[in-house]
Amino acid sequence: MNKVHKEYDLICAGGGIMSATLSLMLKLIDPNIRIIIFERLDQVAQESTKAWNNAGTGHSAFCELNYTPEKEDGSIDISKAVQIFQQFEKSKQFWSYLVKQKLIQDPQSFIHSIPHHAWVEGAKNVEFLKKRFEAMTSKFMFEKMQFSEDHSRLAQWFPLIMKDRKQEEKMAATQMELGTGVNFGALTETYFKILEEQFEVPVWRNHEVEDIDPDGPDEWSAIVKNRDTGEKFYFDAEHIFIGAGGGALPLLQKCEIQEKEGYGGFPVSGQWLFCKNREVIEKHDAKVYSKAGVDAPPMSVPHLDSRYINGKKELLFGPFAGFSSKFLKQGSLLDLPLSLRFDNLPSMWGVFWHNLPLTKYLIEQVTMDHEDRMEDLRKFVKDARSEDWELKVAGQRVQIIKRDEEGGVLEFGTDVVHSKDGKITALLGASPGASTAVHIMLEVMQIAFPEKIQTKEFQEKLHKMIPFWNRNVEEHEAEFREVQARCSQLLNLAVSH
Repeated sequence: MNKVHKEYDLICAGGGIMSATLSLMLKLIDPNIRIIIFERLDQVAQESTKAWNNAGTGHSAFCELNYTPEKEDGSIDISKAVQIFQQFEKSKQFWSYLVKQKLIQDPQSFIHSIPHHAWVEGAKNVEFLKKRFEAMTSKFMFEKMQFSEDHSRLAQWFPLIMKDRKQEEKMAATQMELGTGVNFGALTETYFKILEEQFEVPVWRNHEVEDIDPDGPDEWSAIVKNRDTGEKFYFDAEHIFIGAGGGALPLLQKCEIQEKEGYGGFPVSGQWLFCKNREVIEKHDAKVYSKAGVDAPPMSVPHLDSRYINGKKELLFGPFAGFSSKFLKQGSLLDLPLSLRFDNLPSMWGVFWHNLPLTKYLIEQVTMDHEDRMEDLRKFVKDARSEDWELKVAGQRVQIIKRDEEGGVLEFGTDVVHSKDGKITALLGASPGASTAVHIMLEVMQIAFPEKIQTKEFQEKLHKMIPFWNRNVEEHEAEFREVQARCSQLLNLAVSH
């Protein structure tokens, strides 16, 4: 093993959106901070961040019905929608800053305006959507949302879905023109270009962080393997961030920190039907989300999704769940069994026992054939032809499993797991993930660098980059409207007024 004598302030394991966001934010604030990034593949942004492997929606809670559950008393809880909206706006503010500083030349290389719709069928679901609309439009950030049960109006919004619908079919939809589609793969590649060219941050591709060990009271050592030659190195750093997607859990488990105990992961692969017929693709220009089926997890909300990938508009429908014991798309079939530990077995067993309907759902999904998936698509597009659509396997998602009073709980969000002193931070989980990367990395910075973030200089720079980094939108409505309009202009998006 070769000793690398150069020390760093921060080591990032993983070359995706999270490591790139954290590193770029820190470098913009303090150009002298010493950062190195390791990516196990020969290119960055190839796993969960890659456009075909990622949901591709700017998750702002406009259309995702699972963010607005109906309570027992029949009212709609929109608190999570408000929270996610604010988190995504922080991302937009950061991107706008990069455009203003001319670090990003063309925002349309990664972001486009695409209307966001929630669409439901049946009297009960229509009533739910109407209540949701009323609850959401009581907040100024959702005031532009439109609601309609009128078939002709819905046909203007998404003609592909409304074709051949009978007038007596009970349905409704909401629309938000402020919705966006984001190519997080292209954005992440741009981040790395800035980091390497403007800030000279070393990014070692084809190098995998295999282990993390303490190196004295205030430092950690990362053992890094060259995947071409097998040669190993170790790098010292005061802080280590594990942002390796599905690979984060196995690496966290090797860290000698108490906080990792009880965590497990359950891998689920996403699959999409993607359209090969350009005529069909051009007939749809929206993201249309509906309700998840009975016993289906929140991440399975079906949607017909226009996206811009590599400069071209594409059309996808899904997601469908697949199963692989790999934690990464380019991982090992041994990932799941090797993640089982004495400390997380009760959590894993508890989750299995309390989620039998989810297990049944996954089995049904895995056994579907092409025509089964097409039948699901035809609930959206009645005349969809099997030959126009092809199945594409997207990225692996590792859902968080952690301890609770009943043994274990399965979560579908994200968790920042960290050592008591904040020297080790790791991001576990999936949705809404990339959309809220800026918010999540602000949380990581507050955990890992509290002494920096409390300084006046640090906060002033953060405020320039992300005006609402630590403020509630609802308490500063007038200023937020100005900031949002300015962001829309800089990013070439639909404006809010």
